[in-house]
Amino acid sequence: MIKILKNEKAFTLIEMMIVLLVISVLLFITIPNVTKQSNNINSKGCEAFIHMVEGQIEAYKIDNNKAPQNMKTLVDEDYLKGTSCPNGGEVTIDGSGNVTVSSS
Repeated sequence: MIKILKNEKAFTLIEMMIVLLVISVLLFITIPNVTKQSNNINSKGCEAFIHMVEGQIEAYKIDNNKAPQNMKTLVDEDYLKGTSCPNGGEVTIDGSGNVTVSSS
């Protein structure tokens, strides 16, 4: 005699496929949004870095009674650790202390 089990506690193949479908749809929705936000974050990071460089220029002026000649001066004297933005643009200083970013 064949014993029939009732009240089995398992997922059917169709239930598993539905769960995988829902997860896939959620991934297709979220991944493009994450990449868009990544670009936004990098541009905000670059703006923040420019403001920090401007502040370090003022600190250099206070300490040395003159403006730094270039970014290398700020890096060599430990006012900054690097010269590039998070988005890859290179930050430069002109003779009057204005900060500019070259696009990557």
